[in-house]
Amino acid sequence: MTRQTRIPCVIQRGGTSKGPYFLASDLPANPALRDRVLLSVMGSPDARQIDGLGGADPLTSKVAIVSKSSIDGVDLDYLFCQVKVDEPLVDVTPNCGNMLAGVAPFALEHGLVSADDGRTTVRIHMVNSGNLCDVHIQTPRGIVSYDGDARIDGTPGTSAPVMIDFLNTAGSACGTLLPTGNVIDDVDSVKITCIDNGMPVVLLRAEDVGATGTETRDELNAADRIKARIESIRLQIGEAMNLGDVAQKVVPKMCLISPPAHGGTINTRCFIPHMCHASIGVLAAVTVGTACVMPGSVAYDIADVPDGNPKLISVEHPSGEFSVELETGEPVDGIPQISRAALLRTTRRIMEGEVLVPANIWGGHAGLIAKAEI
Repeated sequence: MTRQTRIPCVIQRGGTSKGPYFLASDLPANPALRDRVLLSVMGSPDARQIDGLGGADPLTSKVAIVSKSSIDGVDLDYLFCQVKVDEPLVDVTPNCGNMLAGVAPFALEHGLVSADDGRTTVRIHMVNSGNLCDVHIQTPRGIVSYDGDARIDGTPGTSAPVMIDFLNTAGSACGTLLPTGNVIDDVDSVKITCIDNGMPVVLLRAEDVGATGTETRDELNAADRIKARIESIRLQIGEAMNLGDVAQKVVPKMCLISPPAHGGTINTRCFIPHMCHASIGVLAAVTVGTACVMPGSVAYDIADVPDGNPKLISVEHPSGEFSVELETGEPVDGIPQISRAALLRTTRRIMEGEVLVPANIWGGHAGLIAKAEI
């Protein structure tokens, strides 16, 4: 017999991502110990994550940690953890708007907040950045519904809609919307726009690094020369974006842009940070959309932006498109102010139970120790 530690968790899809959701009270309070536990839970570092719950892909090596919030007027705290697949690293620098889609349903089903009949709105504090959002979910008769007609690209089938309104996300990680102070920077003779409206992103035109922007995900993952150029820019600009040394961070996200190919606003290929994303992250899409309406940015002249306010920005990506509704206010020093960013996601609770970690990694606390046969 060997002793292992049981930790209650739920496997839930949030948007186009998936991973375990935990109550904060079920994990170690010490961040270093918590990270060691999460590495064990996911099976990192290992390319297959064969000894854990991870799916050997950045989109399925994510963790959400949820608790009641102590902030007045806020219901929940949500800490997002990006667990690297092949490195012993847990990065809590970025947000994840996809995993965010599962936070309110998870909390409702665990009794952290109460549901209304019909629709429930939950205000969430995104601990990684300090920003707030309102999440609206379907709760007929006070019960979370996962069934519905909403569809998002990158996920099969349809589900109940999860509507998310982001509140004041500018400068979420970098401190300001334009962290370098410039709309355009030049690194390695490539013009880039560094912007943070919920996610630090570096936008660069695909043609400037030898790509077309229409390559498949696999083609870009195999394009070592292009990836090396992108990584060189990322490492050089990280300090100027107030992110410090980014060699061991998943931000800034690097985003190749090109004119829309399928009737959208702009076409994208995002890296997180070294592998091409199968779609695009929620907050990365918000940030890219913001660049599209910013005069002088690398996206401005190639984006097909609709008239009116609010504007529905359709961000094309390898597996479809992502629509973001942006409402702009009066420009300040020529920079449009985003007063509201709203979008649609879906989620589904897949499994509930307990994950086991070796007791020599964490002995747990009362009630979490289990015996398992060798």
